Amino acid sequence: MSLRLRRSDEPRHAAGTRGESRHFPAEILALVTSSGPWSPAVMAAFALAKPWDSHVTGCFIDPALRTLRGLDAEPSVLSLLLELPRDTQGEAEAFATLARRCGVEGATWICAQTGLARSMHQLGAWHDLIVLERDTGNDDGGFELLGEALLGCRKPCFVLPPRWDKELAFERVLLAWNGSLEAVRAMHAALPFLAMSREVVLLDGAAAVLEDEGTIMPNFHPLEHLARHGIAATRRRIHATAHEAGDALLHEAKRMNADLLVMGAYGRSRLRERILGGATRRVLGQATLPVLMQH
Repeated sequence: MSLRLRRSDEPRHAAGTRGESRHFPAEILALVTSSGPWSPAVMAAFALAKPWDSHVTGCFIDPALRTLRGLDAEPSVLSLLLELPRDTQGEAEAFATLARRCGVEGATWICAQTGLARSMHQLGAWHDLIVLERDTGNDDGGFELLGEALLGCRKPCFVLPPRWDKELAFERVLLAWNGSLEAVRAMHAALPFLAMSREVVLLDGAAAVLEDEGTIMPNFHPLEHLARHGIAATRRRIHATAHEAGDALLHEAKRMNADLLVMGAYGRSRLRERILGGATRRVLGQATLPVLMQH
Protein backbone atom coordinates (compact mmCIF):
# COMPACT_ATOMS: atom_id res chain seq x y z
CA MET A 1 0.00 0.00 0.00
CA SER A 2 1.33 3.45 -0.87
CA LEU A 3 0.25 7.05 -0.65
CA ARG A 4 -0.41 8.31 -4.17
CA LEU A 5 0.31 12.01 -4.71
CA ARG A 6 -0.01 14.15 -7.81
CA ARG A 7 2.37 13.43 -10.68
CA SER A 8 4.56 16.35 -9.69
CA ASP A 9 4.85 14.86 -6.19
CA GLU A 10 4.04 18.31 -4.87
CA PRO A 11 0.94 19.09 -2.77
CA ARG A 12 -1.61 21.36 -4.33
CA HIS A 13 -1.70 23.78 -1.41
CA ALA A 14 1.29 25.45 0.21
CA ALA A 15 -0.01 24.57 3.67
CA GLY A 16 0.85 20.96 2.98
CA THR A 17 4.61 21.38 2.71
CA ARG A 18 6.63 20.10 5.61
CA GLY A 19 8.48 23.34 6.19
CA GLU A 20 5.40 25.58 6.20
CA SER A 21 2.79 23.50 8.00
CA ARG A 22 2.55 22.91 11.71
CA HIS A 23 -0.29 20.48 11.26
CA PHE A 24 1.29 17.32 9.92
CA PRO A 25 0.94 14.31 12.28
CA ALA A 26 4.44 13.75 13.65
CA GLU A 27 3.34 10.76 15.76
CA ILE A 28 1.00 8.17 14.20
CA LEU A 29 -0.51 5.26 16.13
CA ALA A 30 -1.49 2.12 14.20
CA LEU A 31 -3.76 -0.38 15.95
CA VAL A 32 -2.55 -3.80 14.82
CA THR A 33 -4.93 -6.74 14.50
CA SER A 34 -2.53 -9.09 12.72
CA SER A 35 1.21 -9.40 12.13
CA GLY A 36 1.07 -12.27 9.65
CA PRO A 37 0.09 -10.81 7.28
CA TRP A 38 0.30 -7.27 8.59
CA SER A 39 -3.10 -5.67 9.06
CA PRO A 40 -4.29 -2.83 6.78
CA ALA A 41 -3.91 -0.25 9.57
CA VAL A 42 -0.16 -0.91 9.68
CA MET A 43 0.31 -0.50 5.94
CA ALA A 44 -1.86 2.62 5.87
CA ALA A 45 0.03 4.18 8.78
CA PHE A 46 3.36 3.67 7.01
CA ALA A 47 1.92 5.09 3.78
CA LEU A 48 0.75 8.17 5.68
CA ALA A 49 3.99 8.55 7.63
CA LYS A 50 6.39 8.51 4.69
CA PRO A 51 5.65 11.94 3.10
CA TRP A 52 5.61 13.64 6.53
CA ASP A 53 8.59 11.73 7.94
CA SER A 54 6.36 10.77 10.86
CA HIS A 55 7.08 8.26 13.61
CA VAL A 56 4.75 5.23 13.72
CA THR A 57 3.84 3.28 16.84
CA GLY A 58 2.40 -0.15 16.18
CA CYS A 59 0.16 -1.33 19.01
CA PHE A 60 -1.08 -4.90 19.16
CA ILE A 61 -4.08 -5.50 21.41
CA ASP A 62 -4.72 -9.15 22.13
CA PRO A 63 -8.16 -10.29 20.93
CA ALA A 64 -8.85 -11.65 24.42
CA LEU A 65 -8.48 -8.13 25.83
CA ARG A 66 -9.64 -6.01 22.91
CA THR A 67 -13.32 -5.95 23.83
CA LEU A 68 -12.82 -4.86 27.45
CA ARG A 69 -15.13 -1.91 28.04
CA GLY A 70 -14.40 1.39 29.71
CA LEU A 71 -11.37 3.63 30.04
CA ASP A 72 -10.49 2.04 33.38
CA ALA A 73 -10.84 -1.56 32.15
CA GLU A 74 -8.23 -4.05 33.29
CA PRO A 75 -7.60 -7.50 31.78
CA SER A 76 -9.54 -10.30 33.42
CA VAL A 77 -7.74 -13.01 35.37
CA LEU A 78 -9.14 -15.63 32.97
CA SER A 79 -7.81 -13.88 29.87
CA LEU A 80 -4.36 -13.54 31.44
CA LEU A 81 -4.32 -17.25 32.28
CA LEU A 82 -5.48 -18.35 28.84
CA GLU A 83 -3.23 -16.22 26.68
CA LEU A 84 0.31 -17.38 25.91
CA PRO A 85 3.12 -14.79 25.93
CA ARG A 86 3.66 -13.21 22.52
CA ASP A 87 7.00 -13.06 20.73
CA THR A 88 7.21 -9.32 21.22
CA GLN A 89 10.90 -9.09 20.34
CA GLY A 90 10.40 -10.92 17.05
CA GLU A 91 7.37 -8.78 16.18
CA ALA A 92 9.24 -5.59 17.08
CA GLU A 93 12.08 -6.51 14.73
CA ALA A 94 9.68 -7.48 11.94
CA PHE A 95 7.78 -4.20 12.43
CA ALA A 96 10.98 -2.15 12.23
CA THR A 97 12.06 -4.04 9.11
CA LEU A 98 8.71 -3.41 7.44
CA ALA A 99 8.89 0.27 8.38
CA ARG A 100 12.26 0.69 6.67
CA ARG A 101 10.99 -1.18 3.62
CA CYS A 102 8.12 1.32 3.45
CA GLY A 103 10.47 4.29 3.74
CA VAL A 104 9.72 5.06 7.41
CA GLU A 105 12.72 5.42 9.74
CA GLY A 106 10.97 5.90 13.08
CA ALA A 107 8.95 2.93 14.33
CA THR A 108 8.09 1.58 17.79
CA TRP A 109 6.31 -1.68 18.65
CA ILE A 110 4.23 -2.24 21.79
CA CYS A 111 1.72 -4.81 23.03
CA ALA A 112 -1.13 -3.36 25.09
CA GLN A 113 -2.42 -5.30 28.08
CA THR A 114 -5.82 -3.68 28.20
CA GLY A 115 -8.85 -2.97 26.01
CA LEU A 116 -9.28 -0.94 22.83
CA ALA A 117 -10.83 2.15 24.44
CA ARG A 118 -8.25 2.43 27.21
CA SER A 119 -5.34 1.79 24.84
CA MET A 120 -6.50 4.56 22.49
CA HIS A 121 -7.15 6.89 25.42
CA GLN A 122 -3.69 6.40 26.92
CA LEU A 123 -1.62 6.24 23.75
CA GLY A 124 -3.61 9.06 22.19
CA ALA A 125 -2.16 11.38 24.82
CA TRP A 126 0.95 11.90 22.69
CA HIS A 127 -0.04 10.69 19.23
CA ASP A 128 -1.44 13.04 16.61
CA LEU A 129 -3.37 10.50 14.53
CA ILE A 130 -4.76 7.01 15.16
CA VAL A 131 -5.13 4.57 12.26
CA LEU A 132 -7.44 1.60 12.70
CA GLU A 133 -9.79 -0.70 10.85
CA ARG A 134 -13.52 -0.32 11.29
CA ASP A 135 -13.87 -3.87 12.59
CA THR A 136 -10.97 -3.59 15.07
CA GLY A 137 -13.34 -3.62 18.00
CA ASN A 138 -16.14 -5.80 16.66
CA ASP A 139 -18.24 -7.09 19.53
CA ASP A 140 -21.82 -8.11 20.24
CA GLY A 141 -22.70 -4.44 20.63
CA GLY A 142 -21.99 -3.66 17.00
CA PHE A 143 -20.12 -0.37 16.98
CA GLU A 144 -20.56 0.39 20.68
CA LEU A 145 -16.96 -0.51 21.52
CA LEU A 146 -15.53 1.45 18.59
CA GLY A 147 -17.76 4.39 19.45
CA GLU A 148 -16.57 4.32 23.04
CA ALA A 149 -12.97 4.33 21.84
CA LEU A 150 -13.55 7.23 19.41
CA LEU A 151 -15.18 9.27 22.15
CA GLY A 152 -12.55 8.50 24.77
CA CYS A 153 -9.37 9.16 22.80
CA ARG A 154 -10.34 12.67 21.61
CA LYS A 155 -7.89 12.28 18.72
CA PRO A 156 -8.33 12.25 14.94
CA CYS A 157 -8.99 8.67 13.87
CA PHE A 158 -8.30 7.44 10.33
CA VAL A 159 -10.82 4.60 10.02
CA LEU A 160 -10.36 2.06 7.22
CA PRO A 161 -13.05 -0.21 5.78
CA PRO A 162 -12.55 -3.90 6.59
CA ARG A 163 -9.85 -5.68 4.54
CA TRP A 164 -8.69 -2.44 2.93
CA ASP A 165 -5.95 -3.16 0.37
CA LYS A 166 -6.07 -0.13 -1.94
CA GLU A 167 -3.69 2.76 -2.39
CA LEU A 168 -4.29 5.86 -0.31
CA ALA A 169 -4.92 8.96 -2.40
CA PHE A 170 -6.39 12.31 -1.38
CA GLU A 171 -7.21 13.86 -4.74
CA ARG A 172 -10.87 14.36 -3.79
CA VAL A 173 -11.90 15.01 -0.19
CA LEU A 174 -15.43 15.40 1.15
CA LEU A 175 -15.89 17.47 4.31
CA ALA A 176 -19.08 16.89 6.29
CA TRP A 177 -20.17 20.17 7.87
CA ASN A 178 -23.01 20.55 10.38
CA GLY A 179 -21.71 23.48 12.41
CA SER A 180 -20.72 21.38 15.43
CA LEU A 181 -17.50 21.61 17.41
CA GLU A 182 -16.80 18.04 16.37
CA ALA A 183 -16.96 19.06 12.71
CA VAL A 184 -14.58 21.97 13.37
CA ARG A 185 -12.09 19.68 15.09
CA ALA A 186 -12.28 17.13 12.28
CA MET A 187 -11.76 19.83 9.65
CA HIS A 188 -8.72 21.17 11.49
CA ALA A 189 -7.26 17.67 11.83
CA ALA A 190 -7.75 17.11 8.10
CA LEU A 191 -5.57 20.04 6.99
CA PRO A 192 -2.56 17.86 6.03
CA PHE A 193 -4.81 15.71 3.84
CA LEU A 194 -6.56 18.72 2.31
CA ALA A 195 -3.17 20.18 1.40
CA MET A 196 -2.58 17.21 -0.92
CA SER A 197 -5.97 17.39 -2.60
CA ARG A 198 -7.12 18.62 -6.00
CA GLU A 199 -10.78 18.97 -5.03
CA VAL A 200 -12.36 19.71 -1.64
CA VAL A 201 -16.13 19.71 -1.26
CA LEU A 202 -17.83 21.03 1.88
CA LEU A 203 -21.19 19.31 2.25
CA ASP A 204 -23.09 21.84 4.34
CA GLY A 205 -26.11 20.77 6.32
CA ALA A 206 -25.73 23.33 9.14
CA ALA A 207 -28.09 26.01 10.39
CA ALA A 208 -26.81 29.59 10.47
CA VAL A 209 -26.66 29.67 14.26
CA LEU A 210 -26.37 26.65 16.54
CA GLU A 211 -27.65 26.51 20.08
CA ASP A 212 -26.44 23.88 22.50
CA GLU A 213 -28.06 23.84 25.92
CA GLY A 214 -28.80 27.55 25.67
CA THR A 215 -25.27 28.56 24.63
CA ILE A 216 -24.82 30.22 21.25
CA MET A 217 -21.64 29.17 19.49
CA PRO A 218 -19.38 31.82 17.99
CA ASN A 219 -20.02 32.23 14.29
CA PHE A 220 -17.47 30.08 12.41
CA HIS A 221 -16.99 30.34 8.67
CA PRO A 222 -15.50 27.05 7.42
CA LEU A 223 -14.61 28.27 3.92
CA GLU A 224 -12.78 31.30 5.30
CA HIS A 225 -10.94 29.11 7.80
CA LEU A 226 -9.83 26.76 5.03
CA ALA A 227 -8.78 29.68 2.83
CA ARG A 228 -6.48 30.97 5.59
CA HIS A 229 -4.70 27.64 5.35
CA GLY A 230 -4.46 27.84 1.57
CA ILE A 231 -7.31 25.40 0.95
CA ALA A 232 -9.90 26.21 -1.73
CA ALA A 233 -13.19 24.38 -1.16
CA THR A 234 -16.57 24.26 -2.88
CA ARG A 235 -19.71 24.39 -0.75
CA ARG A 236 -22.69 22.17 -1.51
CA ARG A 237 -25.76 22.55 0.64
CA ILE A 238 -27.99 19.65 1.61
CA HIS A 239 -31.25 19.44 3.49
CA ALA A 240 -31.28 16.21 5.45
CA THR A 241 -32.55 15.20 8.87
CA ALA A 242 -30.15 13.76 11.43
CA HIS A 243 -31.46 10.32 10.51
CA GLU A 244 -30.80 10.95 6.80
CA ALA A 245 -27.40 12.63 7.16
CA GLY A 246 -25.32 9.44 7.06
CA ASP A 247 -26.87 8.24 3.82
CA ALA A 248 -26.51 11.72 2.32
CA LEU A 249 -22.79 11.75 3.12
CA LEU A 250 -22.22 8.30 1.66
CA HIS A 251 -24.21 9.18 -1.47
CA GLU A 252 -22.18 12.35 -2.08
CA ALA A 253 -18.90 10.53 -1.42
CA LYS A 254 -19.84 7.97 -4.05
CA ARG A 255 -21.07 10.61 -6.51
CA MET A 256 -17.81 12.58 -6.43
CA ASN A 257 -15.66 9.45 -6.16
CA ALA A 258 -14.12 10.80 -2.96
CA ASP A 259 -10.86 9.37 -1.65
CA LEU A 260 -11.52 10.52 1.92
CA LEU A 261 -14.53 11.53 4.01
CA VAL A 262 -13.92 13.91 6.92
CA MET A 263 -16.53 14.25 9.66
CA GLY A 264 -17.04 14.95 13.33
CA ALA A 265 -17.86 11.87 15.37
CA TYR A 266 -20.92 11.77 17.60
CA GLY A 267 -22.07 15.36 17.29
CA ARG A 268 -25.15 14.11 19.11
CA SER A 269 -24.81 11.98 22.22
CA ARG A 270 -23.87 8.34 21.68
CA LEU A 271 -27.09 7.30 23.45
CA ARG A 272 -29.20 9.36 21.03
CA GLU A 273 -27.28 7.88 18.09
CA ARG A 274 -27.89 4.37 19.38
CA ILE A 275 -31.61 4.91 19.92
CA LEU A 276 -32.46 7.23 17.03
CA GLY A 277 -29.70 6.43 14.60
CA GLY A 278 -27.20 8.97 13.38
CA ALA A 279 -24.59 9.88 10.81
CA THR A 280 -21.65 8.46 12.77
CA ARG A 281 -23.12 4.98 13.14
CA ARG A 282 -24.35 4.92 9.57
CA VAL A 283 -21.00 5.93 8.11
CA LEU A 284 -19.07 3.56 10.39
CA GLY A 285 -21.30 0.73 9.28
CA GLN A 286 -21.44 1.38 5.55
CA ALA A 287 -18.47 3.47 4.34
CA THR A 288 -16.34 1.90 1.62
CA LEU A 289 -13.67 4.62 1.74
CA PRO A 290 -11.35 5.83 4.52
CA VAL A 291 -13.00 8.18 7.01
CA LEU A 292 -11.21 10.73 9.17
CA MET A 293 -13.27 11.19 12.34
CA GLN A 294 -12.83 13.22 15.48
CA HIS A 295 -15.06 13.77 18.49
